[in-house]
Amino acid sequence: MKRNLLLLAAICSCYNLFAEEVIVKQFRYAGPYEVKKPFLKDSLDVNSKKFTEKELLKTAVPFSNVRQSTQLLEANADGESTLPAGNQSSYIGLASFYLNSDRYVKGTLQVKGPETYEVYVNNEKQTAPDGKVSLSLEPHRYEIVIKYLAESDKAETLKVSFDTEKEAVITATTDPEKRYTISDVFDGTRFRSVSLSPNGKYLLTSYQTTYPGGQTAYFQQITDNTNGQVLIESSTNNFNWMPQSNRLYYTRKGLQGKELVTVDPVTKAETILSQNLPDGWFSIAPTEDFLIFTISEKGPEKDKDMEEILVPDDRQPGWRNRSFLHKYDLATGVLERLTYGHNSTSLNDISKDGRYLLFTSSRRELTKRPFSTKILYRMDLQNRQVDTLLEDPFINYASFSPDGKQLAVSGSGEAFNKIGLNIAPGQTSNLADGQLFIYDLSNKQATAVSKDFNPSIQSFTWNTGDKQIYLQGEDKDCVRLYTLNPANGKISPVPLKEDILSDFTIAENTPELVYFGESASNSQRLYSMNLKKKEKESVCLKDLSKDILKDITLGEVHDWNFQAAAGDTIYGRYYLPPHFDPSKKYPLIVNYYGGTSPTERSLENRYPSHTYAALGYVVYIIQPSGATGFGQEFSARHVNAWGKRTGDEIIEGTKKFCEEHSFVDAKKIGCIGASYGGFMTQYLQTKTDIFAAAISHAGISDITSYWGEGYWGYSYSALATANSYPWNARDIYVEQSPLFHADKINTPILFLHGSVDTNVPVGESIQMFTALKLLGKPTAFIQVNGQNHQILDYKKRAEWNKTIYAWFAKYLKEQPEWWEALYPPKSL
Repeated sequence: MKRNLLLLAAICSCYNLFAEEVIVKQFRYAGPYEVKKPFLKDSLDVNSKKFTEKELLKTAVPFSNVRQSTQLLEANADGESTLPAGNQSSYIGLASFYLNSDRYVKGTLQVKGPETYEVYVNNEKQTAPDGKVSLSLEPHRYEIVIKYLAESDKAETLKVSFDTEKEAVITATTDPEKRYTISDVFDGTRFRSVSLSPNGKYLLTSYQTTYPGGQTAYFQQITDNTNGQVLIESSTNNFNWMPQSNRLYYTRKGLQGKELVTVDPVTKAETILSQNLPDGWFSIAPTEDFLIFTISEKGPEKDKDMEEILVPDDRQPGWRNRSFLHKYDLATGVLERLTYGHNSTSLNDISKDGRYLLFTSSRRELTKRPFSTKILYRMDLQNRQVDTLLEDPFINYASFSPDGKQLAVSGSGEAFNKIGLNIAPGQTSNLADGQLFIYDLSNKQATAVSKDFNPSIQSFTWNTGDKQIYLQGEDKDCVRLYTLNPANGKISPVPLKEDILSDFTIAENTPELVYFGESASNSQRLYSMNLKKKEKESVCLKDLSKDILKDITLGEVHDWNFQAAAGDTIYGRYYLPPHFDPSKKYPLIVNYYGGTSPTERSLENRYPSHTYAALGYVVYIIQPSGATGFGQEFSARHVNAWGKRTGDEIIEGTKKFCEEHSFVDAKKIGCIGASYGGFMTQYLQTKTDIFAAAISHAGISDITSYWGEGYWGYSYSALATANSYPWNARDIYVEQSPLFHADKINTPILFLHGSVDTNVPVGESIQMFTALKLLGKPTAFIQVNGQNHQILDYKKRAEWNKTIYAWFAKYLKEQPEWWEALYPPKSL
């Protein structure tokens, strides 16, 4: 304890471990600022109010002045600070400090000093009767600014204190250091996408800025990639690059309809290419003389009273609508329909010479996994001849090689009659584990180029300049970039500076790469790289993380793997609180994957681990069996398992982590997961009592009801429950469903669910909550109204996170006050 107090004293001007008065010992000061009376044309204003000296306090003084000031005021032994005197007859001064709490606590801020003053907390003016401000502090930093009015002939002092109702570590300090909070995840400027001009000389970067409260703004910058000079900045136009001519294009409303406009990035000169564009999404041909439009057509209306559902997917709004391809000639303005039929067609690619289209359609086949077959076509635009290239349930997307003689085709390992599979006998492939194939158009032979490549491929691009295929893929808990040489099948990593690649762009005609990403302990950064150089080095073009993490201290992140009972290495990592003290005991939060993708090594995600660590938890991220990015055999363990092996590894890993880390309080362990991870939260509590608190967001409690009710329940079953159905696999649908083992649960579980979740229906939480209530088990259910599978609304997302924090505080720290403040006890 003595060591903890010394540490706090080093970073704070004062501290408090108990419910007693905390006196502010130091202020940051700005001023004095002279203020003068206005010209009094009348004695009364429009509301018949007489002017008084107090009106001068309304003079606007930016609070940034005091944040940037280096002038400090020290309190005397009685806690009083003498305020600097001004030579002016009347002046305004600003005094500020930060108030921090390690927990949710209520208290009173007492201000004694100048006769005329205002108190602001985080820029919001407070009501302060008799100099007292009632505050409810959540565990993050609060900025307190006292704005006062004084006269030159009157000496002023200031004394500020804070009284708490409960035991808490309260600090009052001028040190700007702060915790990492959910607001830091939400707010600020982020990259959205990057795109290089064909010659690599110009860079188009799209941004999004989110302001406190949730308002967003979007803008784009076009910069000279050689020197970073901003050539164009726009918040109104949605720019893209023409395929070859190094000009930007955008659409706008014109006098003769929608216009397609190109822009020279240097001169900003505009040229109108077309004045009568149809509505719809379009791609510009590499030859730049025509567009391929995808135009939607509305399907037959449903009866509003008696709605017939034709197939399971027909429940989805807009599912009956279809989309088809059209060719728009830029020279003549002629729009020709290219595809027609009952099922939609989707453009995949246009050959570099503009002659051929690749497009796909799907044929529904509900009686066999994966319930549809993808058909890949090639159309010759010169004569409209269409060749059916492939019919395969397990392909996703295809693109032409630069010479048009081959195709790169993405899919699962089962594509092309299972030539890409690399799984153990008896296993079924995980359809989410992305693979790549090269298909030769002349001999109609496919090669599985990623069969022995463990990362799961998310996307790819076949570059015209160097003829290489660039792969973006999940590599364990990272997202990385690779080059695939189609000539020999060799795959090589591209050395990036970040663990999570968010987006990348490669110039068509020059070896220039630009990308952005983040890592476990930093937000987004933008880089460029010359791919031709032997020593490939990333040059940082812009560091958004610097502003996002200003004044924030993050705890350390360490890798920690263990050898599971089955002999595998199970990977993971853990996060420590800032100012970590290894002699203390910390509660632990365990997090695991949802769906089947690994819990990625990023700073900003659905459950940002550093926000939990900042609240005083150790966070353990485990990557158990079934996650993609570890090889096909590993990810196939997800299929027809529903907790088997995966749950055992989470329990085993958590126990071993506690055994090897003495700073963890093994009696205070919480766990949290969403979607399939929410299912795992529920399932784990039927198998173990090691957790003191659990949180399931949008979790599945009954595999049978989820399978039939969710929009994608039955189709996700093609992945997670391959060829297994309620009528032939009772051992999975009943025995692995947590609902049928609710009586075994003793851990307090919080259920969180969006009320309009179309992926995992809200009934999945309702029925398990009901079961636990009837069993008399500790539980709570919070329905987030109007939200789907993810909580996206800014305000609701903030409240959702606070709910999570409060539940863990109640059970892992024995601090129920935050939960009770959010959800006061009610008599029913």
